[in-house]
Amino acid sequence: MKVCQINCIYGSGSTGKIVKDVHNTLVDNGIESIVIAPVMPSDCKYERGVYCVSSYILNRTSAIYRRLTGRQFDGGIIETNRILNILKREKPDIVHLHCINGNNINVYRLYDYLSKNHIKTILTLHANFPFTGGCGHSYDCEQWVTGCKKCPILKEATHSWFFDGTARTWRKQMACYQKFETGNLYITAVSPWLLERCKRSPMLSRFKSCVVMNGVDASIFKPRVSNWREKLGILDSEKMLFYATASFNPYEENLKGGKYIVRLAEILKDQSYKIVVAANYGKVGELPSNVIYLGRTKTQIELAELYSAADLSIITSKLETFSMPVAESLCCGTPIVGFEAGGPESIALKEFSEFVEYGNTDALASVVERWIHKKDEKEVISQSAQNVYSKEAMTNNFMDLYKEREM
Repeated sequence: MKVCQINCIYGSGSTGKIVKDVHNTLVDNGIESIVIAPVMPSDCKYERGVYCVSSYILNRTSAIYRRLTGRQFDGGIIETNRILNILKREKPDIVHLHCINGNNINVYRLYDYLSKNHIKTILTLHANFPFTGGCGHSYDCEQWVTGCKKCPILKEATHSWFFDGTARTWRKQMACYQKFETGNLYITAVSPWLLERCKRSPMLSRFKSCVVMNGVDASIFKPRVSNWREKLGILDSEKMLFYATASFNPYEENLKGGKYIVRLAEILKDQSYKIVVAANYGKVGELPSNVIYLGRTKTQIELAELYSAADLSIITSKLETFSMPVAESLCCGTPIVGFEAGGPESIALKEFSEFVEYGNTDALASVVERWIHKKDEKEVISQSAQNVYSKEAMTNNFMDLYKEREM
């Protein structure tokens, strides 16, 4: 059996790390594996079986084309030719598609090649792109069920400068899926919430589907001895709340909900709480005195130490298809509370988490105060979580699926 994974990135970012984990597991088990990705760190380009098909100039050119035309998924002429040539040469038994919604892949040509050649294909839904007119998060919009048009969040969803191409994208994706024989395309989703949306989609509902949750490295994300409380000046009498996010903006309404962290801090200001914020990118001015902004953590071990040091973790996202902070925090033995955001409440271990209506900061503060006094053993929480979220569990699920698809 030969498996080929295709993703917009390899070796970094959430999906890039997942693809690398699956690739390494296949190789370790003696299964022939290749990966095709337009973008990857330079040190990954020399790994066996890994093909990089783009460059900085090609990536920028494709991005500009996409923004000028509003055409989401039909750029990347050179990169797509390279991908198809690799597929013709390598002749994989199974092609596993992850996020192919970047600038560098002509999704329609790739789908057309796979369907015409009757190649067993697995499509993993990490976001909504594969069944919408081009948006990763549709929020309350339901146009993806009947046919996208006049996108209400056009610039956020597609980054188009001028044209709304969502109706065209929706129709072309629908036409591509109709070319697949029912047994040749299998869908996996990273959360039960996302799987339910898949089943409602007129594009994907006829195909078999299941949930395969994202995996975290349980050798890193586990209860760790940490001196972060001491380094941050948090007293033994104070409770530490931890908020990990890709981007932190406490001033505007955005996907990650940073402004609600400030509101929560203001509600809890007369009590013994410190909210520690770790973010890859931040727009930070004056924050409440009980908020400590760290910025970006240097390593994943540092991140795991922060989860371990915290009494509770928090998420305030508007929408997430999965939520790595849920899995990471629970694997480190720390309960998590937050807003209902789709994926998080559908993947979280119910006995160690609680979620309230999005934007209801008073309700979130009440949940924090209730959970802060619970004394579950971190090792107990961690063991339960690692059984569900470890990368070994994820890769084993994919391995089983590959073997089933091969038959």
